[in-house]
Amino acid sequence: MNGGSSEGRRFAGEKLAGGRLASGTRTRRREKQRRKEEGSVEDGFAWLVNSPNESLGYILADNGYDVWIANGRGTVYSLGHTSLSSSDSAYWDWSWDELAAYDLPATVDYVYQHSGQQKVHYVGHSQGTLTVLTSLSEQNLTSSLRSAALLCPIAYLNQIPSMYMHTAARIYLGEQIYWLGIAQLNPTGSATKMLLKTVCYLSGMDCYDLLSIFTGDNCCLNASSVQLFLDHALQSTSTKNMIHLSQTMRRATLTKYDYDSEDDNKAHYGQPTPPAYNLSRIPNDFPLFMSYGKVDVLADVNDVAHLLGLINVHNRNDLMTQLLDDYAHMDFIMASNASQLVYQPLMAFFDLH
Repeated sequence: MNGGSSEGRRFAGEKLAGGRLASGTRTRRREKQRRKEEGSVEDGFAWLVNSPNESLGYILADNGYDVWIANGRGTVYSLGHTSLSSSDSAYWDWSWDELAAYDLPATVDYVYQHSGQQKVHYVGHSQGTLTVLTSLSEQNLTSSLRSAALLCPIAYLNQIPSMYMHTAARIYLGEQIYWLGIAQLNPTGSATKMLLKTVCYLSGMDCYDLLSIFTGDNCCLNASSVQLFLDHALQSTSTKNMIHLSQTMRRATLTKYDYDSEDDNKAHYGQPTPPAYNLSRIPNDFPLFMSYGKVDVLADVNDVAHLLGLINVHNRNDLMTQLLDDYAHMDFIMASNASQLVYQPLMAFFDLH
């Protein structure tokens, strides 16, 4: 999959044809298309990191779906641009606003146009849920999406229990990195590692197990899959994106990026403050599947409850929610038992829509 957005961004992805285990025969789900979107510092490989019997990408393909896996901005597979190089700071001048406004509609439309204009089922994890929720609230995507499955849905972030994340937001870590002239945030780079150590020191936390600190105490991960994920799936994002997420956390709001200048905000939005996203504007009859975990420190249950309260008039048959007591953030894409606990109900939801 190779396409682009109206901003000049070039994106790439993979396609798994439906019926992967059926020797080319087409199953009854073959006509339904699926698009998958990753989180803020992951690439599409995260959907395939486990064995074929445990990875959602392969499971959907084995059940007859055509699966399109997108690699978002910042990943090594989607660094192309019509006029900018990834070594230019201007290349990294974006946050998840642009992902929701440009990249997600462009990639969904690409799949829609290359699938005989059949509506697409969407699965997002973490930031991939934030972008689809906000894009839907802006009245995008409904003409090309059939439904959306949101694993670890995030929108509001002010109630997350992670002391590490709160410390990073409180000391304006993202802004400090930006002021140092670092526009690209590479999670495996030396500068990022130094900053992580600083936050660990200031928060008084033992940061030996960073995955648990960032995502919660995952219950059911395979050690070899975790290492594979850390070796290959972690990807760069923009420092501006991290600032935007920190703004959301500190202010308990869901708005477009705040330039912290009335003049700059007016130049971008025509008003002195950034416009708020109104999630209650998501169409009440648009099918949504949401699955989240009680020990997830990013998609905290109280923040998810706030989100659900905003869409409480959603049609009952078009909204399914699932809370798993011992699941944390990464369990939803890497747990050895996610096929039974999450993916089977997800596919049953797709079958109804």
